[in-house]
Amino acid sequence: MASIASGTGSMIVGLSFHHRNDRGSMLIRESISGTWHPLGRVTGGTLYPGLMVTSGVIYHLLRFLTIPVDIRNICVLLAPGFSGLTALATYLLTCEMTPSPSAGLLAAAFMGIAPGYISRSVAGSYDNEAIAIFLLVFTFFLWIKAVKNGSIMWGTLTALFYGYMVSAWGGYVFITNLIPLHVFILICMGRYSSRLYISYTTWYALGTLASMQIPFVGFLPIRNSDHMSALGIFGLIQLVAFADFVRAQVPSRQFQMLLTSIILVIFALSFIGLVLLTVSGVIAPWSGRFYSLWDTGYAKIHIPIIASVSEHQPTAWPAFFFDLNFLVWLFPAGVYMCFRNLKDEHVFIVIYAVLASYFAGVMVRLMLTLTPVVCVTAAMALSSVLDTYLRVQPPPKEAAPAKGNGNSSEGLRSTRGTVFGIHSMFSKVFMTSGIAVYLLLFVAHCTWVTSNAYSSPSVVLASRMPDGSQFIIDDYREAYYWLRQNTPRNAKIMSWWDYGYQIGGMADRPTLVDNNTWNNTHIATVGKAMSSREEVSYPILRQHDVDYVLVVFGGLLGYSGDDINKFLWMVRIAEGIWPDQVKEREFFTPNGEYRVDDAATPTMRNSLMYKMSYYNFNRLFPGGQAMDRVRGARLPAEGPQLTTLEEAFTSENWIIRIYKVKDLDNVGRDHNSAVAFEKGHKKKRATKRRGPPVLRAE
Repeated sequence: MASIASGTGSMIVGLSFHHRNDRGSMLIRESISGTWHPLGRVTGGTLYPGLMVTSGVIYHLLRFLTIPVDIRNICVLLAPGFSGLTALATYLLTCEMTPSPSAGLLAAAFMGIAPGYISRSVAGSYDNEAIAIFLLVFTFFLWIKAVKNGSIMWGTLTALFYGYMVSAWGGYVFITNLIPLHVFILICMGRYSSRLYISYTTWYALGTLASMQIPFVGFLPIRNSDHMSALGIFGLIQLVAFADFVRAQVPSRQFQMLLTSIILVIFALSFIGLVLLTVSGVIAPWSGRFYSLWDTGYAKIHIPIIASVSEHQPTAWPAFFFDLNFLVWLFPAGVYMCFRNLKDEHVFIVIYAVLASYFAGVMVRLMLTLTPVVCVTAAMALSSVLDTYLRVQPPPKEAAPAKGNGNSSEGLRSTRGTVFGIHSMFSKVFMTSGIAVYLLLFVAHCTWVTSNAYSSPSVVLASRMPDGSQFIIDDYREAYYWLRQNTPRNAKIMSWWDYGYQIGGMADRPTLVDNNTWNNTHIATVGKAMSSREEVSYPILRQHDVDYVLVVFGGLLGYSGDDINKFLWMVRIAEGIWPDQVKEREFFTPNGEYRVDDAATPTMRNSLMYKMSYYNFNRLFPGGQAMDRVRGARLPAEGPQLTTLEEAFTSENWIIRIYKVKDLDNVGRDHNSAVAFEKGHKKKRATKRRGPPVLRAE
């Protein structure tokens, strides 16, 4: 299964301490290699190395120039630095679309502050997208230059930056399919040229070789269905080039027959070969993430682990306005302008706009790929409006007055000219003032979104008190610090995969699953342990050497991102592997409700997740008044009891709860077996004291 996330979060700590002392680096490496316990993890083969390599190169380059800099500062400031390069790349790409330099400047300004991109380019956002969006835009700019000039040099540069993009982010597949689609549509439009042939063949040959040098990618470019479109267009353009050569050598009638025969034969052979290679397993089938882009319900049914990721959910309409603001209504106008000209580069922008719009609607995360083309097209539209209304027109020449009625005609023309000039000046002032207001509101919106939505660290939560003062919720950092200080260094922590990077990086403890775990069965094992009864969960915990279990609970404070709200995804993922042991319908009432109060099903109330979340919770309230503020439910008067785990730590606001797994007793029995044995032994001794039962006569 494709990796869930980039796999870079667990590496930042290693980068941060690598240069300080060998012991710190060794401990970090031990922590990283202990992830996915007990499977282990080959770090180099399970992540895209571009981000870390870029950070290391910048660090060593600055040190070589005798500039004292800390690797942590490089990691923190890497995203803002590359956002400046992204603005420059957007300027260059826009200038290739229109001769007006003002459009490029507007596009660069939009790209620099648009919330759709700044969400991944604020200081401290050390993630793959921090450099990947720059590489995406710059690769497209180089591709347009290559198509315009038909130059091997530009094609080679496109391939090199494409290889860099492959090393940085899994979204490189978007480039892998968009460029071939551009070439295919140009061929269908009858726009084949030697420039197109040189550009594409250079890019595909060198780019494929470059991408195969990344260990995490390997032979996927030639063995995965996601890349077959690029290979197919490479073969098609060879045929078109051959046909173009033969056209000049063979009479037109014979050429048509020859071309038709060749196309039919090659198409049939290629199709049969593709089917055979796919059936035999040489070419991997389409990935689940690819299917989920075209069928929004596919992942939820077949691969719930993909659908469980919040970034993979369909985008709500307000999100477009939140991330793009007034660029939303300039975007279609810019695409229309491309249709009016429709040169080769404009065809590319139209294709990019259509595909990115669709994918952004299917998956929230892909708003990142839509933002660049929105900035480009919106800048083209706005620049055209400004050029129209700010253009200085020379005053009309005064014609010689006609004989006989010179005074009246001259006065009429003067009056009309004055009225026209006043109207023209009024329209210019009105339009430019309106656009200036819109731009100021756009800047204000971007500033507000950046400061309120995208500048807070994910482990520190902020809320507002009734009097308007800010209240900081520091439970995550508090819990991870407790783990780091109060547990053995080799203690294994089990939690849902959302918190794997944070536990590995901040608590420095190995976890069973993290944000990059590719083994669906291993994640389902954690889901099964969370959703089962204690007598089923305890053997799983012992089998995987789990020492502590961490859950997130927001019922006291009203924090909706807790594990109870995510619980159904754990159940669905576990049910996909063990459909006879874990059943989602058993967690719903007969009326189809997901309840945590007295009406909750026995399966729900006996699950390990429910017990860990609500253990001792009712003691915070008067008798029978315990209230879950997230779900708005009044909880049972008698709370759940735990026999195989014991509470080790609960954060200040009860958001993080950590439980220690009890050890086996002296004769190797788990706690449930020992309790059952002790109950049976007591019953046996009581029976002996009372004597045998007396039989009564009928």
